[in-house]
Amino acid sequence: MAAMLQPQIILLKEGTDSSQGKAQVVSNINACTAVADCVRTTLGPRGMDKLIHDDKGNTTISNDGATIMKLLDIVHPAAKILVDIAKSQDSEVGDGTTTVVLLAGEFLKEAKPYIEDGVHPQNLIRSYRTASYLAIDKIKELAFSIEGKSLEEKKTLLAKCAATTLSSKLIGGEKEFFASMVVDAVMAIGDDDRLNLIGIKKVPGGNMRDSFLVSGVAFKKTFSYAGFEQQPKKFLNPKILLLNIELELKSEKENAEIRLSDPMQYQSIVDAEWNIIYDKLDKCVKSGAKIVLSRLAIGDLATQYFADRDIFCAGRVTEEDLQRVAAATGGTVQTSVNNIIDEVLGSCEVFEERQVGNERFNIFSGCPSGQTATIVLRGGADQFIEEAERSLHDAIMIVRRALKNSTVVAGGGAIDMEISRYLRQHARTIAGKSQLFINSYAKALEVIPRQLCDNAGFDATDVLNKLRQKHASGEGANYGVDINTGGIADSFANFVWEPAVVKINAMNAATEAACLILSVDETVKNPKSESAQGEAAANAMAGRGRGGAAFRGRGGRGMRRR
Repeated sequence: MAAMLQPQIILLKEGTDSSQGKAQVVSNINACTAVADCVRTTLGPRGMDKLIHDDKGNTTISNDGATIMKLLDIVHPAAKILVDIAKSQDSEVGDGTTTVVLLAGEFLKEAKPYIEDGVHPQNLIRSYRTASYLAIDKIKELAFSIEGKSLEEKKTLLAKCAATTLSSKLIGGEKEFFASMVVDAVMAIGDDDRLNLIGIKKVPGGNMRDSFLVSGVAFKKTFSYAGFEQQPKKFLNPKILLLNIELELKSEKENAEIRLSDPMQYQSIVDAEWNIIYDKLDKCVKSGAKIVLSRLAIGDLATQYFADRDIFCAGRVTEEDLQRVAAATGGTVQTSVNNIIDEVLGSCEVFEERQVGNERFNIFSGCPSGQTATIVLRGGADQFIEEAERSLHDAIMIVRRALKNSTVVAGGGAIDMEISRYLRQHARTIAGKSQLFINSYAKALEVIPRQLCDNAGFDATDVLNKLRQKHASGEGANYGVDINTGGIADSFANFVWEPAVVKINAMNAATEAACLILSVDETVKNPKSESAQGEAAANAMAGRGRGGAAFRGRGGRGMRRR
């Protein structure tokens, strides 16, 4: 009786939602499987695209796993882990974002029946980790190195890796054209790791084949004043001055106070303003530079002044473009025009302004340090060009990774089938429940070739049976799905290659995500956290007053010609 009358212990605030136990793990697995199903159909050369319409009215067409995951705006806390692994795969390797989400989803799907049957999640986690170590060692063993090859051979091999990546994108029809362009761009920046040294500029109009690579810097013509058209638009071996200052006639700050005893003194103040700007322009001309670029505005006076002296100038050049010009031409960005010496000036073989579609581009080519490249993309719709840019970003990342790690494996589901076979064999040597769990891990790896077949409209069961038979025979380690015929083919011989690091990273990330989700057995949702955002917004509005409008008078300005 006493036990019945004991008071109830309340630990959590009223309204707190708490769910735990086996049901919670299964619920998390279901959420992650649903997310994996969203991107499932985008895998491979025959993958479909997704059209995502956001609340601002922007439309994005993409089949890049990471892009889709970012735009989906997932709120389920466990499913967000899959978004994070897709982002990490994108930033680390660039490709394989759909693969990593699919694998994680499939690992969890295979684990679900065991969890429902009462297997402790830690047993599964231990076996999954063991299986992933074995799989990664096997990938390293099967990888083929491109180290020690001649430059031409390397270029050909890297172009094959880029073409494999591009084959599943919207621009897959022109993959050879873009693959060689990407390899040339990556080779141009050499050992430098900074991705922003490869610029991608988008110009609507024309077709994909009109895209071109500039082994140097190209950027859109900036806003210009009168006098710009009188400037020369082509130079051979010019010196280039890079500035971070305004070359405009500016009045002193409005709140400055000057007391004059004589009206003539006002004219001397106006003259001083003019002398300052003319002094700056004189110093730019005396430096011997034929091209003057500035991150800030170059006004109408300066534009006309330079035009009279056959000097090209451009103001309001973006920070990124200015830094790339500095890296390519060997110049240094100056914050003052005093003491400009030859060492801070850049140079290039040819500078010209060229019409590309409706835009005019300033193009610097034949740069001495040559550590930059620009790809100018053409195409019909804006969404198409945006997707082409994302595709090229993936290809650039892949080529950089392949250059660094220099080992490649067979694509088209070949490596996944081989590891699946290897793990099944290994599982037979293990006594206990681990045998079942490692078998499930091996089965989950088959999702890649199966999905490739499904997306291409082939009979997945038939193709997978052929692949299992070929891999079991011991001589078909490189056999994968043949997308063109619907059968199986030697992926390595058909040049369907991808860097080993893509697969290693995908296995690691997917296994970690699956283990993390399996290890969560309770979710506590704080009732305040849902309304916190609304309250914060209300508080911010309440504490904001309206300032009175300030009216300032502006004095006139005298003018003097030189």
